[in-house]
Parts: sequence; C-alpha cells; structure tokens
Amino acid sequence: MEFTCYSMLIDFTIAAIFLFVAKLLREKIKILQSLFIPVSLLAGFLALIAGKNGLKLIQFSGQAGSYSGMLIIAVFVSLGLRGFNFSKGGVKENFDRIGSYYCLRNIGWCFQYSFPIIFSVLILGIFEPDLNPAFGMLIPAGFQGGHGTAAALGNTLGGLGWEAANDLGMTSATIGILTGIFGGIALIKLGTIKGYTKFVKDFTQLPDDMRTGLIEEGRRPALGEETVSPMAIDPLAWHLMLILIPTGLGYLLTNYLQDLTGYGLPSFSIGFLVAIVFHFVLKAIKADKYVDNRIVSRMGSCCTDFLVFFGVATINIPVVLEYIVPFSLLMLFGIVWVVIHFAVIAPRLLKQEWFERGIYVYGYSTGVTAIGMALLRIVDPENKSCTLDDAAIVTPIESIIEVFALAYVPVACVQGNWIVGVAPILIYMAGLIVASIIFRWWHKHPRSVFDESLLEQK
Repeated sequence: MEFTCYSMLIDFTIAAIFLFVAKLLREKIKILQSLFIPVSLLAGFLALIAGKNGLKLIQFSGQAGSYSGMLIIAVFVSLGLRGFNFSKGGVKENFDRIGSYYCLRNIGWCFQYSFPIIFSVLILGIFEPDLNPAFGMLIPAGFQGGHGTAAALGNTLGGLGWEAANDLGMTSATIGILTGIFGGIALIKLGTIKGYTKFVKDFTQLPDDMRTGLIEEGRRPALGEETVSPMAIDPLAWHLMLILIPTGLGYLLTNYLQDLTGYGLPSFSIGFLVAIVFHFVLKAIKADKYVDNRIVSRMGSCCTDFLVFFGVATINIPVVLEYIVPFSLLMLFGIVWVVIHFAVIAPRLLKQEWFERGIYVYGYSTGVTAIGMALLRIVDPENKSCTLDDAAIVTPIESIIEVFALAYVPVACVQGNWIVGVAPILIYMAGLIVASIIFRWWHKHPRSVFDESLLEQK
C-alpha cells in the first residue's frame, strides 16, 4: 500500500493504544509494579506479540521500522538544544569524589566501546567468519546507549550495508533494560541484606508513585512555564518548533554531506551539532531566556517513549534468530561485565556511598538513565549521596565524547579498521586507570567493614 501521512497517523494511533493499555496494566498489576517495567517497553512487547511475527492482529505500515531513526534525531536535538549547564560550586572541594565517580563511569563506557568489539572479532569470528566487524557495537549501543542509541547505530550501519543492525540493536537494548531492572533490583535486595546500603535498610521503603506511575495531587511537579504568550503562539508549539528546526536541518545536512563526501554519516550526530549551534544562536539573539529546558527535556523523553515502542514492536524476530548463537554469547559477555563493573570496581573507586552511586551507574550502563534514577531513588530517595549532582557535572562531557564515538567507531569497524576504532578508547581507558592510581582513588573493597558490623549485630 502507498505510504501517506495518514499511514503515519494510523501507526502512531496503534502505538498510542498500546501505550494506553500498557499504562493501565502497569497501574493495576502488582508484578509489573514491583519489576518497574517501563510502559513503553511493555507496550512494545505487546505490539510485537500482536504483530506480524506473532498473532498477526495488527499491521503497521512499511515505514514503521524507520520511525526510530527519525525520532532519535529529535532526542539528540533535545539534548543539544539545552546546552551545557555545568555546576558552579563544589568542584575543587569535592575533586576526589567527582574525579573517582568520573573514572568509574568512563572506565565502564570505555570497556563497552572496545572489548565487545575485540571479543566479537577475535572470538566470535572464529565460529562465525562472516560476522560483521561492527557486531560488537551491539553492546555499547544497547547497554550503554539504550534504544535511542541502538536506533542511531542501526540507522548508521543500515546505511553502510548491514541492515540487520537495527533489529539486533533493538533486541540488545531490550535485554539491556531487562538486565538493568531485574539485575538492579536483585543487587539492591542483596545490598540491603548484607548492609551495603547507607540510607535505606528495607527494600519495601518505596513511594507508591514509583510503583504505579501515578503521582498524587499536591505532589505533582510543574511540567514547565509558559515562556511566550498564547496570544502570539502556543508555548508547546513554540518549543516543538525549536526542536523541529534543528531536527529537520540536521537530516538535510546529513544527506548533503553524505552526497558530498560519499561517507555514511550518523544523522543524530549532525542533528546534535546543529542543535548546539542553534542554542548559541538563541543566546546571541537573547531568545534563550524564553526556552524552558524542562519542556524541551519532556519533549525529548516523549520521543524516547515512542522510539522504544516502535523499536521493540517492529523487531524482525527471524533476523535475530539468524544470529542467535553469537548474539547470545555477546549479550552474556555484556551482562557479566556490568555486574563486575558494579560489584568489583565501584566499591574500590567510590569511597563515599559506593553502593548508592554505583547502582545508579549500573542502571544507566544497561540502557536508560531513568532506570539508574529509579534504582538510585530506591536506595537514596533524598539524593544524600550527591550522585545526581555529580552526574550533572560529568554528563555533558561524556555526551560529547559518546556522540563522536558513535560517529566514527561503527564506520571504522565496517571498513575493517576496528583496531583504529578501539585504539583511542583503550588509550583513554588506560589514562583513567592511571589517574585513579595517581590520585589514590583506588582502594580496598569496604566489604570487611560491613561484614564486621553485621557480625557485631548478630
């Protein structure tokens, strides 16, 4: 059938229905609440079961699988449009705390962007000689990045001739989120039993809104402010316009540069850079004070919800089954790493509230920052560990590094230059390890202290 604007309307209507049903299920079913299953992920699973690879009750248009590639540009634009807001105070005074935290996060990032590629080429390549050199990128895209980054990677690698990357990337991101949710809850339960948690001693001490997803009256935070008069333009239309401009320009510029250079460039990276330029343009004309970053952030999160839905709902299961053996081994490799990163490295790098700060890193390292925040809120509901404060400082730096890594590493791998792709990352990782030793951030595991306190209690 011919694809029209109404085809897109029907696709998004189907998505809205499944999201609505999934939201009701999350409110009513206790097991979904206790597992903190995101509504978008649940809706995507339901649509996948009801779709062409399952019960065949619904049918999307032929373009539904491309929506994730479009939405990811808007997601990265929402990041760039907000600019970079570094914390002004406490950096020098808390250098050790922030520095060790930065090293922990980025050692994990470096590992995911290098060792899975090495494992894929040198080990999995023995069993599957025809495996794409960029196969190992499924771990950082799905775990470190989540569905958004997986969509970006799939879009990039699809343009370079590996069409299966999108389905495999979305599956990897789904496994990553499930690892974050189930694994995170299991680790927290174990941590409370062993006495590793500092602020919460009972796993049941959890606000109802985190379980049901419903916020009671009187506790609802403001979505944003009306920065422009509705008499001139609706405030939501104004902010949507600000997102659409760099999103569309980023897409057009990507196509132009690809035609000009002949190289496959990631549209989300170009969109991110265009958004940063647009941010400074707004500052130059003094229009930035009429931009509410909370609204921009919510619009980006809205795109992410639909991105996750379409990413999961349109997974081509036969493609995943075709790679089932190397894919399963790669996923196992990634899961083992994130657990080691939390259980072994975090307590040796983080002296202050290592469990609380480490569980946040574990959560966002398995796909979604929201999962990290949910896990943190369970063990540190009032943010006494300063985890979110430190994250606000280091995240802008990491975002720039990750965007450029996503732009050049997949291309280098596909072209057979995987060593060139991972070498700078390994050098960066070595530098982080050396820095942690020089500044004496590396120390013994504090487990003995907790074990002794538990013995005294007994």
